Amino acid sequence: MLNGEKHLKLRIMKKHFVYILTNKNKTVLYTGVTNNLTRRLIEHNDNIEQGKKSFAAKYRCNHLLYYEEYDWMQEAIPREKEIKGWVRVKKISLIKSINPNLGFLEDGFLFT
Repeated sequence: MLNGEKHLKLRIMKKHFVYILTNKNKTVLYTGVTNNLTRRLIEHNDNIEQGKKSFAAKYRCNHLLYYEEYDWMQEAIPREKEIKGWVRVKKISLIKSINPNLGFLEDGFLFT
């Protein structure tokens, strides 16, 4: 493997995500950041099942509505903070820009 190919492979493998979850009735929005969206979705489900006291578990947020990919965590964290500061209507508008029907997207990460 050439050095450039190795570097490219590492960058492909190291994705970072800003994501928005909701509960089954879509009444609560949770914004988070992770370097492994599949693992994080599983953790959210496990936290609900185990009765953990986190915000996402308390409000049963385990349905993915929206996500953005970044190559660098240094880009993802400020974006997460930006979205967290928004009012609900602005978050819904962002979600609808890629997911107009507010469909649950987690199957693409949990069952691939």
